[in-house]
Amino acid sequence: MLQTTFNFSSSSSSTLSMAAIDELSLEANPLLQDFEFPPFDVVEAKHVRPGIRALLNILENELDQLEKTVEPSWPKLVEPLEKIIDRLSVVWGMINHLKAVKDTPELRSAIEEVQPERVKFSLRLGQSKPIYNAFKAIRESPDWHSLSEARKRVVELHIRDSVLTGVSLEDDKRDQFNKIEQEQTKLSKKFDENVLDATKKFEKVVIEKTEIEGLPATALGLAAQKALSKGHENATAENGPWMITLDAPSYNSVMRHARNRALREEVYRAYVTRASSGDMDNTPIIEQILKLRLQNAELLAWQPKWTVDKAVELLEKLCSASWNHAIEDMEDLKIFSKGQGAIEADDLRPWDINFWSERLRESKYDINEFGSRMAWNTDALPVVGEDLRPYFSLPKVMDGLFNLAKILFGIDIEPADGLAPVWNTDVRFYRVKDSSGSPIAYFYFDPYSRPSEKSKVTYCQHGVQSNTTSRGQAKPYDFSRAKLGMCSSSSSFLAAKVQPCDVETVFHEFGHALQHMLTKQDESLVAGTRRIEWDAVELPSQFMGNWCYHRDTLMSLAKHYKTGESLPEDIFEAGFCEEFPCWLPYSSSGWWNTLVRFGTVDLELHIKYVPGGSESIHDVSQRIAKRGEVIPLLPDDRFLCSFNHIFAGGYAAGYYSYQWAKVLSADAFSAFEDAGLDDRKVVSIVLKTGIRAMPRSGVLRMLHVRRVPEHGGEELTWIEQALEASGAPCKACALNAVEWRILVDREWTDGLIAVKDTGLRFRETILALGGGKPALEVFVDFRGREPSPEALLRQYGLLAVPTLNVGIAVQADWENREFISHISLNVRRLFEFLVHFEATTKSKLASLNEKLDTLERRLELLEFQVGTASANPHLFTT
Repeated sequence: MLQTTFNFSSSSSSTLSMAAIDELSLEANPLLQDFEFPPFDVVEAKHVRPGIRALLNILENELDQLEKTVEPSWPKLVEPLEKIIDRLSVVWGMINHLKAVKDTPELRSAIEEVQPERVKFSLRLGQSKPIYNAFKAIRESPDWHSLSEARKRVVELHIRDSVLTGVSLEDDKRDQFNKIEQEQTKLSKKFDENVLDATKKFEKVVIEKTEIEGLPATALGLAAQKALSKGHENATAENGPWMITLDAPSYNSVMRHARNRALREEVYRAYVTRASSGDMDNTPIIEQILKLRLQNAELLAWQPKWTVDKAVELLEKLCSASWNHAIEDMEDLKIFSKGQGAIEADDLRPWDINFWSERLRESKYDINEFGSRMAWNTDALPVVGEDLRPYFSLPKVMDGLFNLAKILFGIDIEPADGLAPVWNTDVRFYRVKDSSGSPIAYFYFDPYSRPSEKSKVTYCQHGVQSNTTSRGQAKPYDFSRAKLGMCSSSSSFLAAKVQPCDVETVFHEFGHALQHMLTKQDESLVAGTRRIEWDAVELPSQFMGNWCYHRDTLMSLAKHYKTGESLPEDIFEAGFCEEFPCWLPYSSSGWWNTLVRFGTVDLELHIKYVPGGSESIHDVSQRIAKRGEVIPLLPDDRFLCSFNHIFAGGYAAGYYSYQWAKVLSADAFSAFEDAGLDDRKVVSIVLKTGIRAMPRSGVLRMLHVRRVPEHGGEELTWIEQALEASGAPCKACALNAVEWRILVDREWTDGLIAVKDTGLRFRETILALGGGKPALEVFVDFRGREPSPEALLRQYGLLAVPTLNVGIAVQADWENREFISHISLNVRRLFEFLVHFEATTKSKLASLNEKLDTLERRLELLEFQVGTASANPHLFTT
């Protein structure tokens, strides 16, 4: 196995006074040891202060040496710079990762103390004029045009980022800039801690079971376990007491299933006002962050580029596209809730929307989120049964994900537990191998909820790149965390069962991991997600999430943990169809508008808002909500106070990128549909050759459609009916069943090959190129054109699929809801198009035949005239 060791010892050119290292010696500190995998199991808070200070001392010396010897060449500039950047990012990333998954007051304090020193070094590195000038010299050299595109990107982006870091500022302005950067970092850290602390602070103990009626068994179990952990002895899921918190699993269960409206209101109000009062009030922190960001922008003389207008235009168009649908959905919700006797029907509030959306969806599809048939009566709410978790055991989910990765990208993933140290015994470790069996990457998987020490339930630490660059340098670790609230810490991996929404999160975060693990960039500074435009960084993750809507993929992992039986077909088609996945709120257009609002508020605060002006940040939020939200926000809504993405993350003035990435990911996924995903190629061959010679049972198995008794009891498939209605000929009647099957199998195989080829192209472009090429160009390399929003709007039901006139009989069948629910959506759309295309072609052909007949008659007349003129020239004069 190819192994890579990260060396953190001082180079020969660096000198380090051991007297400067307090508390621990250089040799004993795990942060400074050479390692293949991060020593998560032994790093403690006591190692942070001396370890980070020692490392910064080493890197300062190396930077001094680089500035003295720098030359405008790759070996004398970029390669030593990569080593400095990677050393710091690995160690700093490691301790911040531990803070996110194993938080303690001691670790917080240690990081807070050394953070200003880390920021100071990063600023010095970014503002180094010798390095900046060397990069400019490379760009201006005669050899510039001979550099690879990735190397040009490294040069150009470093020059740009140096300018944005203040390298061109005069000394006094640069000092002011640095002071502001230090303060911003401190405030962002405090913002994040306030959100965590405010979330943990809310605890509501419920004694009476009637107060939490409607919550599923898994939610009751988590609530009882939480109560036990807080000293409520003998708490059980059946008898309580139960503790409700603002952690995602608890909050979401209450909002969607608690029949107690007062409980929903209390929990909702607590959630949207987190970190907005007392010592944890983030409002003044937000004001100060925005003020400091504006000051630095003014120091840099930064002006918004045209892309800001494009981003605003994108959000406005998306909001406009979904507005009418959101209004219609809300009217449906009001009518439905009134029909169920809800006293709040005429005045639905924010805490009612998810609850009644769930009930409406259950009514529409005769199935709840938890897979149970609904028992209705006129006086009671639906009875919620056992949930879908038994069909989504964690091992099966991971096996399904890994199998998909093998099909699409040609990689194998296997457990490697024990090979690398971990921060908790629950953490799993995996090895990724290429088609030759050689290890190329590793990653960690931590799906467990540990609210007392985990700020965000972590999916995976996107593992070390086991392969190296062409220069033999290891590609860096990436420490990335994501919310995945699904498993109780008391569950074993083999026993853990998850919800469909958690399945999508696993796929989403694995998409991020893939971009790190499958990068082929030799230039470390643009490998993985490094230097990818923020608009596109979510593309692979959201692309992978799309596979959770794909029938074959989902059904491959939806196996009952005891019996091994697949998720029943009718449950899938009722609740998991592409148009309306069961784990989304019923009003997907309303949720879409909320996401658009988040992006719009973000841009407004960073482009137009004036800190300290007449309008507060919350006024801005309310004003924008009135333009795009069907249900008004509460007057005391303070969601901005917990908006980590833009005030404690990397999405400031960039939250809109989630929506743009959705455009990219949906369009990318549609490339697989175009390649023949599902039944498209099979239907194509069916329409080319006919189906009557093939046994109908084979057609049914292939196309997953039901038989429909017609014509005195004779059973015909919907395709046969459509062919009859459209008058399409049957060209394969001469084929016997075996010949027909061979023909279809060959076409099906060709379709699978086309899908694999598309997956390989996705790997070689989107996943492999990293930031070494502009994201738009990478997308065009994959898709063959620039992105289109059509696929996304169709996914969210915001772009109607035109109904084509293909015959009264077919149209009548498609209007039958019972019939439609058993037809693959993609097959039906393709068939509509093909039948319409054939009818149009026939019409055009008939028209051309008429024109040809006219031309032939004219030709005959002309020939007669010519013959007459030749025989009787005296009849014609010049």
